[in-house]
This record gives sequence, C-alpha cells and structure tokens, in this order.
Amino acid sequence: MYLKTLHLHQFRNYLDQQVEFSAPKTILLGSNAQGKSNLLEAVELLAALRSHRTSRDRDMIRDDQPAAQITAILERDSGPVDLALTLRSNGRRTVALNSEAVRRQLDFLGHLNAVQFSSLDLDLVRGGPGERRNWLDTVLVQLEPVYAYILQQYHQVLRQRNAFLKLQQAGSSPAPDLEQLILWNQQLAAAGSRVTRRRAKMIERLAPLAGVWHQSISGSQEILEVCYAPNVALSLEEPATVVEAYLAQLQHKAIAEHHQGTTLVGPHRDEVEFTINQTPARHYGSQGQQRTLVLALKLAELQLIEEVVGETPLLLLDDVLAELDLNRQNQLLETIQERYQTLITTTHLGAFDSQWLHSAQILAVEAGKIRMQAPP
Repeated sequence: MYLKTLHLHQFRNYLDQQVEFSAPKTILLGSNAQGKSNLLEAVELLAALRSHRTSRDRDMIRDDQPAAQITAILERDSGPVDLALTLRSNGRRTVALNSEAVRRQLDFLGHLNAVQFSSLDLDLVRGGPGERRNWLDTVLVQLEPVYAYILQQYHQVLRQRNAFLKLQQAGSSPAPDLEQLILWNQQLAAAGSRVTRRRAKMIERLAPLAGVWHQSISGSQEILEVCYAPNVALSLEEPATVVEAYLAQLQHKAIAEHHQGTTLVGPHRDEVEFTINQTPARHYGSQGQQRTLVLALKLAELQLIEEVVGETPLLLLDDVLAELDLNRQNQLLETIQERYQTLITTTHLGAFDSQWLHSAQILAVEAGKIRMQAPP
C-alpha cells in the first residue's frame, strides 16, 4: 500500500495543509515542536483510530476550534481508497470511506496499515504492563479489525462489573449478591476469553520473528524471548476451557474483589515478558540493548502485518535515529530500502548517507507549514 496524499485541517498546529508523497521514503525535517510528530500521529489515527500520545480528541484539535479533519488518498493493490476522519471537541467522531459516511468505525479499520516507532516505544521495555497491553492491542487491531469491537465489549463489561462491585462494597452486606455476581462473572469470562486467546495467538506468531530480528541486530550475541503472561491460564485449543479457567479464578478471587471493590481477574491485568539471554529485559544491560529489543519488535510487526494483510504497511519513524547507535541505524535503514513506504522525522540529515537522501523526498516542517526541500 502507498499513501499518496494527506490533508490536515485544524489538526494540532496545522491550519490547512496538503501533503503529496512522491517517493517511497519521506524525511520530515525540522526543529522540535514544529509539527513533524503531529503529521505521523495523523497517519496513525487513520490506521488504528487511536493515538499513542493522547486519548482525548480535543487535545488534537487546533486552538479553540470545534473540529479537526484528516483526509488521505491511499493506493492499494485493489485500487485507490479515500479515508476521512473528523475529530470533534465533544468527543464525537465521524469517519468516511470513499466519500461515504461509515456508521461503524470498525468498518473503517484495516484499510490503512502502519507501524509506528518512536522514542516513547522504549516504555515497552521499561514502562508498566499497561504500556505493553496497549502495544498488543494496537497491533491486533491492525491484524484483525474486529478485535477493536471485542476489546470494546470487554471494557464495557469490566466497567459495569466494577460499578456493581463498588456498590456491593459500599453496602451493609458482608457478602456479595451471588446471583448478580454469577451473571457478571459469566459475561466477563466470555468477553475476556476472546481477548486473551487473540493476544496469545498474536504473540505466538510475533515472538519467533522478533527473535530472528534481534539475533541479526545483535550479531547473534543475544537471544530474545517474548512471552505472553495472561492473568488467567489458558489453552489455545479449547475456547471453553479458557472460560472455565476465568470462572474458577473469579471464584477464587471473590472475597478479595468484594473487599477491594474492583475486578482482579481478566486481560486488563495481563503482562508481556521480554527476556534477553534469560534475563528480564528491563533489568538487562544498557539502554542500547533495550533499543535493540524494541527495534526487533517493530521489524517483527512490519513482517507480521505484511504476512497477514498481504501488503506492506507504512512505517512511521518518529525521531528514533537519534536514539539508535550507528549499527542499529544501519540495520533499520537497510531493512527499509524501497520495501516499505517510510515517513521519518529528524532534526538533521547527518544520519543518512547521500544515496539514501537522494532517493528520498525531503519535506521541511516549520510552525505547522510544510514545504519541499532539495537534498543537500
């Protein structure tokens, strides 16, 4: 797939900006806080309908404007696709596909696939479990758009069950209302098992790809293992056994949940474990080794999405070259070549060799305005 044009209207610091992509590699050049990352964020929103920078739409709307719009023309093997996303300060979004309004946002997902790699991704290693769960879910939405609906269903049940537990905790009864609790347990187990099984299958496919990339980047000196550690033990073969495991765990935690007034069982408490040479990665070595891990994960994401979708996804690199040493920079740039359409932000061109620069489109970004720049 190839992103041909992107139009930003009242989005972040862009008043009204049209961008045409004329080469497989686009370098967005400019000082910090000029709008480079904002452009990548717009592409990310079209791909996953979520931003890794904020969960509030009003944060992405320029000044005090009521709405912002992102539109794009994408070329796919099946033909061109027009995408449009409107963000409103009241939180109500609308999406359109080929100039026709799409009622379910689920139907908008899957048309544009993109892998984002930014300095914030180092939190995958050194951050909390929530960072790794968000990463899992973002990749899964790209692979299987219906997963967005499955995850939404789970969080809706989780919120309602937590509200029930809070009410029970505030009441005078020393024990929960068992009849109501059984109903909520069944709903949580059914919804949670669907999330858990999909996460497990995704890691099962991605882990060996990441391991191969990591060995390549580290010069076969390090072995990376990526393991899914669900809150509830599971069997991928039998969906019913996952539901049964959920129900058993919920029963085991019933007293603790009643006293704490919150749900202690489910995929909202899952973990992804990274180990390098059998040592937990967050405690292992230098930041350089942690960066190698994240780079291996991102290259594995690209490969997995291409295998599942059948087309190469876009690669969005947000100021990551400064985070990588020369060896890792070269590994990344050599992998990209002409294979993936790449949008890469940077404050200077020193990390690129002359051949790379002359085959790339260079766009200068300053105060929310973009102009073409000739290679040096």
